[in-house]
Amino acid sequence: MFGTTDTPLHSLQASADNALADKVAALNTRYQYHSATAVMEGALMQDGATALVSSFGAESAVLLHMAAVIDPATAVIFVDTELLFAETLVYQSEICERLGLRNVQIRRAEDIAQKDPYGALRFTDKDACCALRKTRPLQAALKGFDSWITGRKRFQSGSRAALDFFEVEEGTGRIKVNPLAHWTPDDVKDYMDENRLPRHPLVAKGYPSIGCAPCTSPVKEGEDPRAGRWRGENKEECGIHVKDGKFIRTGA
Repeated sequence: MFGTTDTPLHSLQASADNALADKVAALNTRYQYHSATAVMEGALMQDGATALVSSFGAESAVLLHMAAVIDPATAVIFVDTELLFAETLVYQSEICERLGLRNVQIRRAEDIAQKDPYGALRFTDKDACCALRKTRPLQAALKGFDSWITGRKRFQSGSRAALDFFEVEEGTGRIKVNPLAHWTPDDVKDYMDENRLPRHPLVAKGYPSIGCAPCTSPVKEGEDPRAGRWRGENKEECGIHVKDGKFIRTGA
């Protein structure tokens, strides 16, 4: 296709990037005063393939329920790092069955046995451990999708304080959708109560944000909800966000 034009490839890419940025800006304007449900429905009903990426953590049931109501065949991607809490694995299975989700795709890294056979990488390089077990498997799982839905919210950490409903994922040509960007903890609680959604069993034990077992600890009253993730480390994200085509942790 490119052989029929004299336009440089970098110019074509820049044009595509600008078009995507314009689309995202238009979407944010269009949905500025809409509800999370409307944003979710718009994302799932638009042209192109959209996946919901879920950690099956403390607040995951909200988006999973919305997806099940809108379209039970929504592609739900769950990355099993093989270091998750046993409670998370049980919760994942139970809530999918309860909600009737029919297209849950469980992904795992294929090279853990070669690159981290003893599970010790997290002690020497947590970013590398996250990249091996979560970000690269997710990157592979998202191939073929035009957009993906996240559960990120502004209140979760300072690095998310300006989060919009729609974002350009740099370097991939995909759109990230954050339907719950403007929700508060009370909004999450009210939705789960009203729809009688089961809580992750670790929430009652002081885990408002749940990741891999070795790198997640309980959170004290008054702490940031994500304070228990990589406690004591200069790290806020597992690295599933992209800049210049590379997965990085926000604030890196």
